[in-house]
Amino acid sequence: MAPAVTPEARAAHWRSVYTTRPPTSRSWYQAEPRVSLALLDTLGVGPQTAVLDVGGGASFLADRLVARGFRDVTVLDVAEEALAEVAGRLGRDPRVTLLCSDLLAFAPTRRYGCWHDRAVLHFLTEDELPAYQAVLRRALEPGGAVVVGAFAPDGPEQCSGLPVRRYDPPGLLAALGPGFEAVASEREEHLTPTGALQPFTWLAARWTG
Repeated sequence: MAPAVTPEARAAHWRSVYTTRPPTSRSWYQAEPRVSLALLDTLGVGPQTAVLDVGGGASFLADRLVARGFRDVTVLDVAEEALAEVAGRLGRDPRVTLLCSDLLAFAPTRRYGCWHDRAVLHFLTEDELPAYQAVLRRALEPGGAVVVGAFAPDGPEQCSGLPVRRYDPPGLLAALGPGFEAVASEREEHLTPTGALQPFTWLAARWTG
């Protein structure tokens, strides 16, 4: 089992990644978050829903949601540099809140109607899952929607120099903890900027507990 990473080490690692690699050279770069948007639609997540994008980094999801009319989008990431890229694109848009925090140490002061996670969960060890689940339950409204993506069973074993855990749809549902109901799942074959194929498992779920 891989050892847990301290919040300080996690922040240092991702700050280094964002300061030393241009956006389009990062393996997770994606100009259009197609699967995320499709699964949000499947769950009926509309512009009236408050969305929390955990580990969102410099993702274009916030941009696309604002373009769709969303008025309450929060991007949470451990790297200030990643959030600065979002701010550079969107400016001081009152519809978008940028929060710098380690996810496992995050203490939400409000609840959101939707939790979105593209590729944070697969970096966590089994011992770290309870902390993830606890933050998820504190942040999500009862009946709220969850969209989560992680490397598939045939996906990479490492990303950005860190080991990862790989998931099928039942595994993702179990990782969320009890009280969640699967609504849909999808496989995505993400093509990195260097042409490598990274299979992802995606899950759309609702908190029913």
